[in-house]
Amino acid sequence: MDIVLLLVAALFMLLGIIGSFLPILPGPLTSWIGLLIFHLTDAVPMNWTFLIITLVFAIIIWLLDYVIPALGTKRFGGSKYGMIGTSIGLLVGLFSPIPGGIIIGPFVGALIGELINKSDSKTAVKAAFGSFLGFLTSTFIKFVVAIIYLGLFIAKVWDYSDVLF
Repeated sequence: MDIVLLLVAALFMLLGIIGSFLPILPGPLTSWIGLLIFHLTDAVPMNWTFLIITLVFAIIIWLLDYVIPALGTKRFGGSKYGMIGTSIGLLVGLFSPIPGGIIIGPFVGALIGELINKSDSKTAVKAAFGSFLGFLTSTFIKFVVAIIYLGLFIAKVWDYSDVLF
């Protein structure tokens, strides 16, 4: 049973890394679920302090994921329309057949949102750039946390490898 839980936990760790780039899947929270599943094995003792601290970080990053792109848009002079456009552009870019759509989508979405808001083109481009920077920053933070959780997972697997295998 421990091997099955180990494999499921590893799957969640990988999904967490993928979720760092996909807005549908909360990357660090998904990785944290992998850590939790791993601690449910009989071979690994439950470490509540470790799990609570990593959960708190995952929740903070999850919340920041919604705030950072909006702050980027607002910081560069964007409006609510630009922030909404960023979110819509992110979803459209995700399912777009265009390579790099997930990167281009938020920028174009913010630009269209600002143009709908009757902003001049200079303000719209500036807000779209802020949205793009916010998206990249948020994605980078999620990816780093998911990689750290993967490192913690691998370290734990290594520590308990004699009992697991």
